[in-house]
Amino acid sequence: MLSFQEMEDLLDEMYNAFTPTPLQPGDPAYVDCRAVRGDEDVVKDLGRTVRRSRAFTYQVYSGYRGSGKTTELLRLQKDLEDRGHVVVYFAADEQDISVQDAEYTDILLACTRHLLRELKDTANPNPVLDWLKARLQDLQDVMLTEINIEQVNLAIGLKEFAKIMASVRAEPGQRQKIRDRIEPHTETLIKALNVFVQDARDRLPEDTKLLVIADNLDRIVPIFRDNGRSNHEEIFLDRHEQLKALECHIIYTVPISLIHSRWATELKDNYGIPQVLPSIMVRWKNDDPYDKGLEILKTIIRLRLPSTLRDVLVPDVFESEEVLRELCLMSGGYVRDLVQLMQETINKTDELPIRARAVQRAVDALRDVYRRAVEEDWWEVLREVRKDKAIENDAVQRSLLFSRCVLEYRYFDDNGDKQTWYDVHPVLWKEL
Repeated sequence: MLSFQEMEDLLDEMYNAFTPTPLQPGDPAYVDCRAVRGDEDVVKDLGRTVRRSRAFTYQVYSGYRGSGKTTELLRLQKDLEDRGHVVVYFAADEQDISVQDAEYTDILLACTRHLLRELKDTANPNPVLDWLKARLQDLQDVMLTEINIEQVNLAIGLKEFAKIMASVRAEPGQRQKIRDRIEPHTETLIKALNVFVQDARDRLPEDTKLLVIADNLDRIVPIFRDNGRSNHEEIFLDRHEQLKALECHIIYTVPISLIHSRWATELKDNYGIPQVLPSIMVRWKNDDPYDKGLEILKTIIRLRLPSTLRDVLVPDVFESEEVLRELCLMSGGYVRDLVQLMQETINKTDELPIRARAVQRAVDALRDVYRRAVEEDWWEVLREVRKDKAIENDAVQRSLLFSRCVLEYRYFDDNGDKQTWYDVHPVLWKEL
């Protein structure tokens, strides 16, 4: 029997183990979910394309926010680096762009900053620094700083790029002014960057591939213009030639709502067949529980627990198999919701085992969040999705995909054919 303080410490440890952050390669908590996600494998599907292609490749990768894309991309980075290739990975929303208001120029600047930082010891940075010096002259009144342009070296250049990106990301008043000064010079930036990249590739061992992974661009919030087009279309379609102008391999994450749009074939023509990471299947289309998927979710929970609790989830952690099963089912197989439900459940637990009431309260809290994301005229659309297990590529249904109110699932049938279907997030079923 644990003392009160020991129980508190244990629950604290459990709570923090379920913080919804990407897992690093080799993390013992990683679970291979390919078998319940339509056999998608980013290391093979995207990695082989990079390794085998003699031409530069420009690929797009999508899925729900929090579905595990970053974890998979970090696995891809490690796999390629272990093979001797060079990978420049960055999460664009952390330091570079505002997902509430992003444009192509922001992405190009982010790629420039990270390439310069990662390859500074490999290639001559002067082409990019010369471009930056010319732009700093134009930006001094916008950035409200004075700098001796002639003294700009690599260290100062990296610092100035960071300041520019910080302003673009965090200061709406400055954002458009900076874009307006830089936009006319993006073509010259691409040329300077390609000279720098070519120099780096010339200095790398023969057959070494250089890959840039621009992650978290899928989080860019959709904004629809008066002409009906969205910022997603403007960035990834209207600007696809510029996004593909860098002379290296690139993987961009894109919003799942763009994958499910009338522009799907154009996206494919511009970037190749998109790779999409679906949710983990926890039910069949007829709503019967899918035991294989549920076991995967239980494994995800087990491996994040303290070692002393991993062997017996029931009754040491959960009071019954039914309580554990209910938590897994209500996550919809969406990994971020699974771990956040665990955190919320732990927060509503005073001592182990976790009881049905704590799980129900956590589910109710999550339901409130999703309910607020649904606009009034969307409920009928959700009822149709729930009934048909299919979606149409209209603006409402793309918004429901982006907000994770509708989830995508994949499996292989008895004939070996891949089946894709959709369903409303299970926390919303009571509302339909």
